[in-house]
Amino acid sequence: MKTPCTILFIACSFIKVYAQSVPSPIIFLPDKVSTGNNERDLAISPDGSDMFYTLQAPRNGVSVILYRNWNGATWSEAEVASFSGQYSDLEPAFSFDGNRLFFVSNRPFNNTGAIKDFDIWYVDKSGKGWAQPVHAGMQINSPKDEYYPSMTRDGSVYFTAERPDALGKEDIYKSQWKMDHFETPVNIGTGVNSVLDEFNAFVDPNEQYIIYGKEGGEGDIGRGDLYISYRNLDGTWSPAKNLGLGINSQRLDYCPFVYKGVFYFTSERPVPKLDARKRSSLTEILKSLNSFGNGWGDIYSVPLHQVIHKP
Repeated sequence: MKTPCTILFIACSFIKVYAQSVPSPIIFLPDKVSTGNNERDLAISPDGSDMFYTLQAPRNGVSVILYRNWNGATWSEAEVASFSGQYSDLEPAFSFDGNRLFFVSNRPFNNTGAIKDFDIWYVDKSGKGWAQPVHAGMQINSPKDEYYPSMTRDGSVYFTAERPDALGKEDIYKSQWKMDHFETPVNIGTGVNSVLDEFNAFVDPNEQYIIYGKEGGEGDIGRGDLYISYRNLDGTWSPAKNLGLGINSQRLDYCPFVYKGVFYFTSERPVPKLDARKRSSLTEILKSLNSFGNGWGDIYSVPLHQVIHKP
C-alpha cells in the first residue's frame, strides 16, 4: 500500500520529470537584440566581450551582421560590424580562442565587382579591431553555396553545403584543420544527414554533440525543427533525435548556438500580445506587429541542461 508520502513523492517526481522534458525558452534581450525585425544566428566571443548577430530582411535582400560590445554592465547599442554593410553577410561564428570570426557572404573574392554565391569568410582580431575579410579558400568553399560555419577546439569547421555526395540537397560537412590549411570536406554521415535537407549545425567544440536544423524529419513539429546527435566512440554520429516541444514549435526553429551553459536559437514562433477578450485599437495592433514576437524571427535562450540528455 502506498503511503501519502510515497504518493506525494511519485507526484513530485512526475512533475519534475515533466518540467525537465518541456523546456521553456525565453526571448533573448527583447526590444534590444530581439525586436520587430528578423534577428538570427547569434555569436558571443569566448571572453564574453563581443556579440555578433544577423539582421535580415530576405524579401528586400538585406542581410547584415550587427555588433555589440559588453562594457561590464550592459551591451552597447547595435552597430553594423566593421566588415559588413555592403554585401549580404550572415551567420557569424567564433574560433575557439576568439581571435577569428567566421561568417558567410556573397561578396566577390576581391571585395570588388558583382556578387557571387555564398562562401565562408573570416576576419582576424587585432589591436585596432577586426582586419579585412579573407576568403576561407576553395578547400571548404565551392561554386555552390556554403553556410553556417561552426568551429571545433582544433580549428576544424562544420558547415552546410550542396555537394555531389550529399544525401539530400544540403548536408552537414566537416573540414579538418591540419597545420595551416583546411582539408577536403567530408560528409559527416547518416546519423545526421539524410535525403532531407540538413542545415545550420552548431557543433560542440569538443565534438561531443551536434545540434542542427532539418525540415520534415522524424518527430517534425513545424516547418523546420532542431535535432541533436551525439558522437560515438568510433567517431560516427548517433541517429539524431528531435529536441521536442518547447525548443521546437509549429514555425521555423533554427540557428543553434551554445555559450557557457546556455542554448540559444532562432525561432519564428509568434508571441501573442493582444487580449483576445476585447477589441484592440490600431495603436495596440501596430505595437504588436512592430515588436518582438511578431513571427519574423527572434533569438531565444534556455539552460543547456534542458536540451542535452545523452542516452
